[in-house]
Amino acid sequence: MTKITLHNTATRRKAPFTPIDDRNVRMYVCGPTVYDRAHLGNARPVVVFDVLFRLLRHVYGADHVTYVRNFTDVDDKINATAKARKEAGAVGSLEDLIRARSDETIAWYLEDMAALGTLAPSKMPRATEWIAQMITMTQGLIDQGNAYEAEGHVLFRVRSYEDYGALSGRSVDDMIAGARVEVAPYKEDPLDFVLWKPSDADTPGWDSPWGRGRPGWHIECSAMAYELLGGSFDIHGGGNDLQFPHHENEIAQSRCMGHGFANVWLHNEMLQVEGKKMSKSLGNFFTVRDLLDQGVPGEVIRFVFLSTHYRKPMDWTEKKRDEARKRLVKWFSKTDGVVAAKVVPNRVVDALSDDLNTHLALSEMESLSAPYLKAAMRLVGLPDAEEVDWFRGEVEQVVGVMHSGGEGLQDAQSLLSDLLGKWEDLRAAKDYAAADDLKNSLEKMGISVRATGRGPEASLASNATLDPAKLEALK
Repeated sequence: MTKITLHNTATRRKAPFTPIDDRNVRMYVCGPTVYDRAHLGNARPVVVFDVLFRLLRHVYGADHVTYVRNFTDVDDKINATAKARKEAGAVGSLEDLIRARSDETIAWYLEDMAALGTLAPSKMPRATEWIAQMITMTQGLIDQGNAYEAEGHVLFRVRSYEDYGALSGRSVDDMIAGARVEVAPYKEDPLDFVLWKPSDADTPGWDSPWGRGRPGWHIECSAMAYELLGGSFDIHGGGNDLQFPHHENEIAQSRCMGHGFANVWLHNEMLQVEGKKMSKSLGNFFTVRDLLDQGVPGEVIRFVFLSTHYRKPMDWTEKKRDEARKRLVKWFSKTDGVVAAKVVPNRVVDALSDDLNTHLALSEMESLSAPYLKAAMRLVGLPDAEEVDWFRGEVEQVVGVMHSGGEGLQDAQSLLSDLLGKWEDLRAAKDYAAADDLKNSLEKMGISVRATGRGPEASLASNATLDPAKLEALK
């Protein structure tokens, strides 16, 4: 069986991944707070953990992997939007309007993420559907002395968990000195965080032993992970912006309840745009839907994401977008109408298994023959050529050809791709005489061949006409 290695944030090192039960591999990833469209940065962890989900399914079997990604639909921004709609005359109770807003934004999210080629997780719980379990966990923490009630709030005693800060590598005293935390009069300690808070008449709430209220953000994930994956599970993931305080707080709550919680923690780095942090003030803030509506295919966005290792900051640039588009045109043209191989080449699987090295996997895929390339594309979540149409009208890089004119290219794509691969194989075997013969034969047809760091490419002369029969004769 393929051995996967992952970089565990908790141990700060890369180690072989050994599931608790290889017939029941379990992963939890923090999902979105659904108050608006997902921006491009929101999409990065979705793609990262979709690749891991696909890899786990490939190695352990699709029926033996459970992937949970939640929706946070208890949020003040959702409440504010619903309240504004009610004040504008929308029909229904505040709770109805909040549900409608959440339904709307969840549908947007699922549509946009599907456009990026992501699989639906095994389970997608909504926080509002698990309130009773959150209340039960909160009461359990009170009973054990890890939490306390104060003025309608329930707060977690951070100092009751001695390993608090281990994930992020901070001491409690350092966090108090450097963190911006709410210092409320009812808190015993500045770092104590909310498990439950009261709701007023204009805010949705649920009955609890501490009065009508709603859960804090951190208890939501702890409760849902426990209910859906058990007390101990294999992997917990998310963006590194969640490492503190959200994931630190999840660990504290869950471990105090006697749960082992996650064995491996994975965090992806953040996204930039043209070398700068994405922000509305800089005018470089945009959503996934903005790009899709501008005509950027979802698979191009995904390819750009995959081109950078998940633990490195990713820079979205127009240059990278254009390069991704050209490479996909080449790959789609090469694999169009081809039957995919039944296995994915080991070098691609090995690259992904080495801490999700998607950049290396894409590099390895460049030189694959069409059937194996198609199989590898499926593994990394890129669609079959037959499922997309935009590449067919492209006049740029097609199966390694910089097209500057000529006729008959469409019919000869597969043959030309195979010949370029043959030329590269001959060079790799140091059979330079045969490689030069093939190159000379192609040049007589108006095709000049050259080696590049991305694989073999060719230029088609403006007056050349590709003849499939002549290409076939060179195979």
